[in-house]
Amino acid sequence: MTARALVDSNVLIYCYDLTDVAKQQRSLETLEALSSTATGALSAQVLAEFFVNVTFKIPEPLTVEEGMERVTHYVRSWTVFDVTTRVVQEATRGVRQHRLHYWDAQIWAVARLHRIPVILSEDFSDGAVLEGVRFLNPFRAGFRAADLIKSI
Repeated sequence: MTARALVDSNVLIYCYDLTDVAKQQRSLETLEALSSTATGALSAQVLAEFFVNVTFKIPEPLTVEEGMERVTHYVRSWTVFDVTTRVVQEATRGVRQHRLHYWDAQIWAVARLHRIPVILSEDFSDGAVLEGVRFLNPFRAGFRAADLIKSI
């Protein structure tokens, strides 16, 4: 299948953050559903944020080696989009026209430019649509990864 949902770093990070078991479980279920159907995608920015957070910022961080192993796993098994000059330009337009914070705008730009209709993140307004890209919060009550897969 083709990538249909771009995953934000917070979804990846919660898989390794032991302080919120409910979010950890939801993240694991969501990533498994996307991985098993090859419908999920990541960006290089998301992988960088993931690495920094899981090796330095969560309460029980991974070692640098463990973090590197996880990044390598995602690179090998997921579609990963590079951050290009075109993405940066589109992100700056997102900041100007839609008042997004730059790093959020960059995630949106990757999705928009690669025609990925959904971004999974807790950082955006759940259900909002911006130029054809829909934001969904996988941690909201009632969210089910299986339903997402059927809808995309």
